[in-house]
Amino acid sequence: MKDPYQVIDLFAGPGGLAEGFSSVVDGGVRSFEIALSVEIEAAAHRTLTLRAFTRQFPPRQLPESYYRFVEGEKTVADLQAEFPQQWRIASNEALRLELGSTEATKTLIPLIDNIRKKSAGRTVLIGGPPCQAYSLVGRSRNAGKDDYVPEEDGRHFLYREYIRILEQLRPAAFIMENVKGILSSSVSGDRIFQRILEDLRDVGIEEGGYRLLALTPDAEGKEQGLSNPPPRDFIVRAENHGIPQKRHRVFVIGLRADVADSLEFPKDSALLPRRLQVSVRDTISGMPHLRSGLSRQDGEDEWRQVVGDAASELIKLGVRPGRPEAMKSTSKTLRAVRSRMKRSNTRLSRVDRSYDPAELTSGLSEELADFLTDNRLQTLANHESRGHMKTDLARYLFCAAFAEANGRSAKAIDFPEELAPDHQNWRTGKFADRFRVQTWDAPSTTITSHISKDGHYYIHPDPAQCRSLTVREAARLQTFPDNYVFLGNRTQQYVQVGNAVPPFLAKQIAEALIRLLP
Repeated sequence: MKDPYQVIDLFAGPGGLAEGFSSVVDGGVRSFEIALSVEIEAAAHRTLTLRAFTRQFPPRQLPESYYRFVEGEKTVADLQAEFPQQWRIASNEALRLELGSTEATKTLIPLIDNIRKKSAGRTVLIGGPPCQAYSLVGRSRNAGKDDYVPEEDGRHFLYREYIRILEQLRPAAFIMENVKGILSSSVSGDRIFQRILEDLRDVGIEEGGYRLLALTPDAEGKEQGLSNPPPRDFIVRAENHGIPQKRHRVFVIGLRADVADSLEFPKDSALLPRRLQVSVRDTISGMPHLRSGLSRQDGEDEWRQVVGDAASELIKLGVRPGRPEAMKSTSKTLRAVRSRMKRSNTRLSRVDRSYDPAELTSGLSEELADFLTDNRLQTLANHESRGHMKTDLARYLFCAAFAEANGRSAKAIDFPEELAPDHQNWRTGKFADRFRVQTWDAPSTTITSHISKDGHYYIHPDPAQCRSLTVREAARLQTFPDNYVFLGNRTQQYVQVGNAVPPFLAKQIAEALIRLLP
């Protein structure tokens, strides 16, 4: 059996890409071993180190102490004390460094040289530079700053640190990931993405450089090309590959020339085959039901009173003369929700971490269910709701009921005037979906780090729960396994989840890559 490929993960976040790569197993042995991962943000680095610790054990053989940790009976310090060797290896693997800094360069050069020498060329580089400078939202914000100079924004050029390490490592393959907005981002009139592609191809050019390829050519049946695919061919649409989320990201795959030249390349098929779409309902409907919190005077009785009063007022608004049919349908749904809440003896809490794999896999394919669930778990980590203002609860209730009645999330024009927020641009159409429900029977919209702010874009589709998504629900839509624990405060956990590559997508990319590598 061949030795596993050694993987270096840059700008790793909480480790979504690495999770997918390390989950590819052949004969009980991982095809890819994470040799090094680098992240600067403190909470994400803590999560990264904890997950690196779990990889010190054979696949599917986590120690019982880890499950006691998930249940809150043990701490990270307990794991460190009980498994000092495994924790030391994990700590040496997951480094907290700012790529591009003098400290990072000084630390990484000898480590990467050592990995390269020991692996005999069987290495893979993965990761993606921070995307704030490339995303459409980030560019819009920057454009509003009078003193913003793109040429002086170092985030535009962090990819050069990726290139520097690529030059040092000379891996058999690399994967670079970024937001779709990078395709149209420019500095001094030059398209950033074209520059990146040229730089990637030219690494080690004296030995042939790298051949670039796209995982999913834009047109079905289109001939796959090496080295010069058009920019839009690098976009991967996650919902087409069994991810319960409409997440469109750029993935550039590079093969070292000697590896590429030895391939009988499948020119007429995508490396990443299409899969059936997975819905929000398939993924999170079986999770324990929670109520939201109240910003003030929180409690079950107070919450029921607030939501019940909001439902009654909304029903009245919906049946007024001249209301559109969508509002009347919403009122019927609100009546049913209010009736259900009154009849139910179930008292919803803000935290319910009970774990039932059967409930959590009922709508999923066998492969995805196996990837996400862990039958040894008894507790679901990171599943607790946050608090909301009473006015926002009324909007959440309306939005969820509207979506349930009409099969779509409400736009600003659908809102009763009485619920309209005090935003100057509310009716301009610029933020028509300022409040957005993740509808049951479709993949969710993109989970981004913005979910950490207020939850307005991530309203749970069940009106009776009347809340935004929890960290664990967002993590499930991102396809993080249920035994993947996020550390830090709740805001930091949301940011980690939103910034990550979906691990189940990363697994498919790794499987496609291992079929190409010698």
